[in-house]
Parts: sequence; structure tokens; C-alpha cells
Amino acid sequence: MPLPLAPIAGFALRYGTVALATYAMTRKVAIGRRDQRAEDALDDLDEGLSVRREPGQTNTTAKFHRTIRLGENGPGVEIDISALGRFSIRKL
Repeated sequence: MPLPLAPIAGFALRYGTVALATYAMTRKVAIGRRDQRAEDALDDLDEGLSVRREPGQTNTTAKFHRTIRLGENGPGVEIDISALGRFSIRKL
């Protein structure tokens, strides 16, 4: 009995395309560096969301920090999500 190659070929083509795109992306993306000034600025943010408006721009900050444990003294993870944003409009 012959193998049905049409369904297998569809999956192979789909996953091959994804693999090729992933490979191409990893070749194009530059390795980033860690800027300690940016790390310190993100660490100094207050928890929660804040918005500040000035003439011509709006600044926002957000921070979410939680510790999750399995049991009283069990293993856990610490989650720290921080973001800075600026929206600026200038007439030319």
C-alpha cells in the first residue's frame, strides 16, 4: 500500500518555511548589549502605572513586581516587568 505523501508534504513545507524564516531572522538580528544605566532606571521605577504630560510630549512608566512560591517555603520565581515610554510630537 503506497504512503499518502500529500499530507506529509504539506506539513514538511509549512514547518520547513518556518524553520527557514527563523534561521534567517537569527542571522540578521544583532546581539544586544546590556546598558547598566537603563537597568538602574528600570529598577528605580515605582510599582504601578504613571503618566506625565508636558508641552509636546507624554511620558509613561509601568512596573509589575511579584514573587510566586509553591508552598510556604517551596521553590519560587520572581517576576519583574518594567517599561518606559515616551510619545513626542513636534511641529516642523
